[in-house]
Amino acid sequence: MGRFTRAGAMVGALGLVVSLALTACGEEKKKAEFVGGTTPATASAAAEPVTPAAPSGPPLTLSPADGAKNRPVSSEIGAKLPDGGKVSSVTLTTADGKQVEGRLRADGSSWVPSKPLKYGATYTATVTATAADGGTSQGTSTFTTMAKPKSMISSGLYLFDDKTYGVAMPVVTEFHPGIPKKDRAAVQKRMFVQTDPPQPGAWHWVDNGTQAYYRAPEYWKPGTTLTVRIALAGIPLSNGRYGNVDRTATAKIGRAFEMKVDNATKKMTVYEDGQVVRTLPVSLGKKKTPSSSGTMVVMEKKESTVFDTRDDPDPANRYVTEIDFAQRITWGGEYIHAAPWSEHVQGRQNVSHGCVNVSTANARWLFEKTKVGDPITIKGTERQLAAGNGWTAWSLSWSEFVKGSALSVPEGGSGPAF
Repeated sequence: MGRFTRAGAMVGALGLVVSLALTACGEEKKKAEFVGGTTPATASAAAEPVTPAAPSGPPLTLSPADGAKNRPVSSEIGAKLPDGGKVSSVTLTTADGKQVEGRLRADGSSWVPSKPLKYGATYTATVTATAADGGTSQGTSTFTTMAKPKSMISSGLYLFDDKTYGVAMPVVTEFHPGIPKKDRAAVQKRMFVQTDPPQPGAWHWVDNGTQAYYRAPEYWKPGTTLTVRIALAGIPLSNGRYGNVDRTATAKIGRAFEMKVDNATKKMTVYEDGQVVRTLPVSLGKKKTPSSSGTMVVMEKKESTVFDTRDDPDPANRYVTEIDFAQRITWGGEYIHAAPWSEHVQGRQNVSHGCVNVSTANARWLFEKTKVGDPITIKGTERQLAAGNGWTAWSLSWSEFVKGSALSVPEGGSGPAF
């Protein structure tokens, strides 16, 4: 049985190394790829000039405080509001008078710059609030951000601009080292997801804090646009590290395409937009190397590749084999792929090392139909899918999934932050 390792790739200064040793049929050391962190997912429209009425109430106390120094570049603009008061306008300007774009959180708790602030720079914030009786209060604060820190975490986002994904594509963020539990709520507040059409959702952290997944209670609606900003640049952590960069992406969700595999029948039923389009015989993992039961997601596709398990501790499981139409569904090495050597038993007997074997013709057909993010559910095997062995956001029920959030989640899921 094979031992499989997933190694992170460098993206700019990003270095992630995450390994997972599990049994499966294919061994190919996976290099993670992440989007860059330079372009905002959405550019907020420049605010129209606002001339507020002369303040009639007491001055507001702002955060960051007037005269504050060494503030993180992730700082948001907040204010201590009068009873029943609401922020009516926020203006943030640089030392040379340029206005900074940003948006007010939906709950009114703070105003979030659309890009990280600059290191070692001076800013002036002006906030106007309206009280319940109609009176207004205003406050002004000039503060300076910190120098760029030396100790940073690495972060990643498995989502790319202008790509179309399957309906089960979770938003996947990754951190190295992992985020300490005491910091996860603050970090989660800086991970923004918007959907069009609007759909509620929630985040779920894996135990060691190296990954967090975002999903809705059900699969995304076909045609949904996902707009994501993982705004971690400069966020301070309790271990003395800081977030390294903002990462953003805007992507689309395509048609509904789903694969369901039943070990009892050894068949895969394929659905498109809710209708059965094909039923395929399969061969799953034999008892010594079973396939994982659970809902997985297609993570990558390779028309041809090589499975190399020569480092497996069991000599019986060492081999080098060329594979066609391979679709990865776990980090541990489980794939859907063409297996011409097992076509004579597909639909009747399990002989693989954990993969979903199909005929070459059926593998080609599937490969041409699927997208990264399409779900595959396998049931009835001798092993359950391990958390974190792939994009396992859908391996939990919604009620179990939301327990992994660092913030409270309203029934049915949270709405957008803005």
